[in-house]
Amino acid sequence: MPRGQKSKLRAREKRQHVRVETQGLQGAQDTAVEEEGFPSSSPVLGDTPESSHVAGILQESEKSAASTTPAAAAILSKKSDGSAKSQDEESPSPSQATPSTVSSRKDPLTRKASMLVQFLIEKYKKKEPIMKADMLKVINRKYKDQFPEILRKAAERMELVFGLELKETNRSNNSYDLISQLDVTKGGSLCGGTGLPKTGLLMTLLGVIFVNGNRATEKDIWEFLNALGIYAGRRHLLFGEPRKFITKDLVQDKYLEYRQVPNSDPPRYEFLWGPRAQAETTKMKVLEFVAKYNDTVPSSFPALYEEALRDEEERAGAIVAAPTSSTPTASASSRAKSSSFSRI
Repeated sequence: MPRGQKSKLRAREKRQHVRVETQGLQGAQDTAVEEEGFPSSSPVLGDTPESSHVAGILQESEKSAASTTPAAAAILSKKSDGSAKSQDEESPSPSQATPSTVSSRKDPLTRKASMLVQFLIEKYKKKEPIMKADMLKVINRKYKDQFPEILRKAAERMELVFGLELKETNRSNNSYDLISQLDVTKGGSLCGGTGLPKTGLLMTLLGVIFVNGNRATEKDIWEFLNALGIYAGRRHLLFGEPRKFITKDLVQDKYLEYRQVPNSDPPRYEFLWGPRAQAETTKMKVLEFVAKYNDTVPSSFPALYEEALRDEEERAGAIVAAPTSSTPTASASSRAKSSSFSRI
């Protein structure tokens, strides 16, 4: 065979060999990805910039998850009259919690829950019904027996990050809906350009204010947010620049009140609930939300719980006393005690 033809033949064989190796490597990567619980392509979730943005937000929330519980426990213990254990007794330090967070990311149920969160967010943005059958397709039907636990994890993440509560609306066809803990239909700072609600952070801030005696200094707020990995001047994927969002946007929308501490020199500032927050939520709802950070129930903090009950009773009394009220209101105490703290 002429030398030129031999060279061409060797070159062709080399290209084929490289192509086979490349295809084999790609196939192995795809298989590994699918085994890890994140399919390389999903007809349900799709592969869009929006889904990537949601994934980025979830990754940010996972990074701060290690320090969330200790930070919340430390702040709750300030005003709970000893009803909450100290940070050292109840929760590991952020450095100690980090390994468990890393291992949780390897947990297949946690990974499936993250996939389910992305699916739920897409359904929420498109205002489409959420069906159990579709959720099983997302997580793979072989995880059917673990579905309740996966759904519980996803629902908890939806509530703590986005302030959206997952509720079953129809047992006959297993359909669900996502309900915002605050009214986001009127627009404003809680509904950004991404279409994702920012209610989770606001509920957290309202909780910090509540447990600090219904007013929290700027130092208290940032101490808590820093523990969650949120810093002034560092842009966040969900709510942008934190200081602007907290001291301007939420104040302008009357969810928060930001004012100078009386007679402070040099000037110090504090946060209180704004009139819109007082109208759209209650101390009991906020306490329920904050309690979930500690994997407990509101009654674990007796002083705060009693104050929340009194708030419920006062609200119920105001409704009964209103001239427009035509029907009696059920006891606030019984409503609060019967409030469901169980997870899906």
